[in-house]
Order: sequence, then structure tokens, then C-alpha cells
Amino acid sequence: MHTRIHINNATLVNEGRTFVGSLVIEDDTIAEIIEGTAAPSVPGDETVDATGCYLLPGVIDTHVHFRDPGLTDKADMESESRAAAAGGVTTFFDMPNTLPQTITPEAVEEKTAYAYRHSHVNFGFFIGATNSNAAQLARINPRRVCGIKVFMGASTGDMLVDKAAALRDIFEGARVPVVTHCEDSALIAKNLEAFKAQYGPDPDVRFHSAIRSEEACYKSTAQAVRLALETGARLHVAHVSTARELKLLRRHAGRVTAEACLPHLLFCEADYAELGARIKCNPAVKTAADRDALRHALTDGTIRTVATDHAPHRLSQKQGGCVRAASGMPMVQFSLPAMLDLVDEGVLPVECLVELMCHNPATLFDIENRGFLREGYKADLVLVRPRSLWTLPPCRIESKCGWSPLEGHTFRWRVEKTYCNGFLIYNGGRITDTDFHGQAVTYNR
Repeated sequence: MHTRIHINNATLVNEGRTFVGSLVIEDDTIAEIIEGTAAPSVPGDETVDATGCYLLPGVIDTHVHFRDPGLTDKADMESESRAAAAGGVTTFFDMPNTLPQTITPEAVEEKTAYAYRHSHVNFGFFIGATNSNAAQLARINPRRVCGIKVFMGASTGDMLVDKAAALRDIFEGARVPVVTHCEDSALIAKNLEAFKAQYGPDPDVRFHSAIRSEEACYKSTAQAVRLALETGARLHVAHVSTARELKLLRRHAGRVTAEACLPHLLFCEADYAELGARIKCNPAVKTAADRDALRHALTDGTIRTVATDHAPHRLSQKQGGCVRAASGMPMVQFSLPAMLDLVDEGVLPVECLVELMCHNPATLFDIENRGFLREGYKADLVLVRPRSLWTLPPCRIESKCGWSPLEGHTFRWRVEKTYCNGFLIYNGGRITDTDFHGQAVTYNR
């Protein structure tokens, strides 16, 4: 059915500019962008009065773990994409550490076919690297795979790549971006044994940042940067967590890019006292100085993308200390409101937020026709209202796991509407049509 939707009187934020105007959606595409109060060239079938709201490109979260297939007691593609829509996220990139692991082109295609039936928003999938699948990585279609994920440190899913020859083969053969989880597993194991000797078999979670230490992160990140410089691979370092890594990455900003994730921007090790294992993640949240350095790096060009590392677990799996409690937290529903809170706090301007969460993900991963408010681009949009205080109760959490470390937090911004491919998928606190499904994004490669 042919439709035209006129979103009127909004404050549009796009490509470094903020202005009052309107936007016209025609079917799944942005048909017209109007600055000021002029009427659209053709009247809309529907007019949305967006007075007082900001209209942004839909968020592209390039780092999520939706747990599907094989780990669906924690989360699944339907539940987590519903949470994404509620948070203004219109595209996600899912990681490969599932059961079975996504480590062949065929597995990527199977996951893509499944997502067409179950995801409420748009999607892309990483293929995972192993110590022995370089031949599989060489077979990928660059227009169908967002990137190669390399676990250079052990984390959830047991996909550690720790052989030097395998790492070099992966970097040398990569035709798509290489995204790395950088922690030195040998050093982490050594640290853990020392803490176990002093504090028992499951040291308190407050020691997590000392076990998964600054040195472990830096050592692995330095190795990844060296490999990228030597091979010419397009390296994007995931979830940078330390000020020391930022200094290294700043020196190579023209060749290597970096991601910050929400946990490391919001929390620091002092928060273990209140939140305990709810904020346990890999890499660990570090010091307040590291958190503040990451926040500063959002505006100086060192950090190029902000993602969530959305990683749900059942709350029962989050009990215990450094060994027993699972690492990861659900964040995709709350990344945009939380980052907009940082805008209000003066950490970054709203134009920079849009670059980090919309424009730069699209550019770095060569996403076709998404991530910007541009005529002819897909109508992936989010309408947010400032100065609209609300406090998060558990009943508002869409993720299957049913909890969040942000429970009880009062946000200053509210997601009003989310449009995915021109369809109003989220409106005023609810998913509008659970039968609507997103599309696989494609890449200009």
C-alpha cells in the first residue's frame, strides 16, 4: 500500500546540523527533507506533529549478542529486536558466538534467513574467526557480511583465536572490516590464579577489573594494531575500556578505528559496590579516570562508534563473583536515552551523538542507504522527546532476561516513535505490529 507520512515541526539532527523542519516518508524511503515551515511538494496521507521532538536517523548498533541460535533461554532474536525498536535502534549487527557458532558463509545465510522471519528491525551478521577457518573467511560475499569478529581474548562462547599464524592469515585475507575483542588471555589467567590463591575459587566481582586488567587490554590491542599496520586490514577495535589504549589508538587514528560501548561510558569499578555482577562484562569496566577518558574521546575523533555490547543473561546466571557470574548485560533498549543523558550533562553535543551512533557505523561498515537523513535513503528514523522524565521499572524492559543495571534510573529523554523502513514499529511505549519484520542491510563493497 502506497503511503506518504509527513513528520512536521521536528528538530532534525543530521550531518553536523540541527534545524527545525519536516521530513516526508514515502513507503520505505525518505522522499523529502524540508528546512523551515514550507509545505511538502505533495501532501502526506498522514501528518505527525513532532513539535518539541528531535528527529534522528535510526540508531545502528554494530555490537550485540542476541543469543539466537542455541542460547535462547537468555534472549532471542524476536525479544531483543523488540527491545531494539523500543530504544530507537533500527539496525543491529549480531556477533557469532552462538550455538552453533557463526563461522561459515552458510551459517551467516541461515541466520539471515531466520532474521527475516523473526527480527522486528534491520540486521547484519558477523562471521566469526577461529584458529582454523581462514578458508571459510575467504569464501564470504562482502556485500552480505558486515565484518569478521576476532576474539583475541577469551570471552563468552569459547572462540579464542590465539595462534599467531592464524591471526596473520585472518588479517591478511580480510576483505571486510576486522573487529577485535582485545584482551590477553594468558595474562588474565595468570591474574586470576593469583586472586584465587588469595581470595578463594570465586573472587569477589570487585576484583574483575584487576583480573581483566588494563595491561591485558593494552597488550592485546597493541598486537591487533600492529597486525593491521603490517597487513593493511581495516581494523575496528571493539569496546575499548582504558585510557592507555586510547593513547595508542590516537597515534594511529588514520589507520585504525575504535568503538566505545555503553557499559564503559556509564559505569566504573566503584559501581560494583552497588550493582555487583550486574555490571560484570568483558572487558571489565575500569577506573573513573578510564571512563572519563572514554567520554572525552567521543569528541576528539579517537572513538568512532558507540555500541552496546548488548549481552543478556538470566539474572540467576549473574550471581557470584569473577568466576561464577556471567559477563554481559542487556543495554540495547536504553543506549539512546542514556547517551542523550550524556548530551544533557555536556559530555558531547547531540550532533556528535548522531555521528557516533548513526553516521559513522554506516560509513565504517559501508552500509548502503542507511544511517543518514537523506532523500532517497531508507526511512529508518527515531523521534525522541527531551525534558520528558521517566524512571525505568522492570515491567518496561523488553529483553527476555527481564532485568537491567539501569533499573530505577530516571532518564531525561523518551523514545516516542521508531520507524523502520518507513513503518512505525514503535509508538508511545508499545510495539505496533509484531508481524512486521526488518531487512538485511547490504554493503557498498
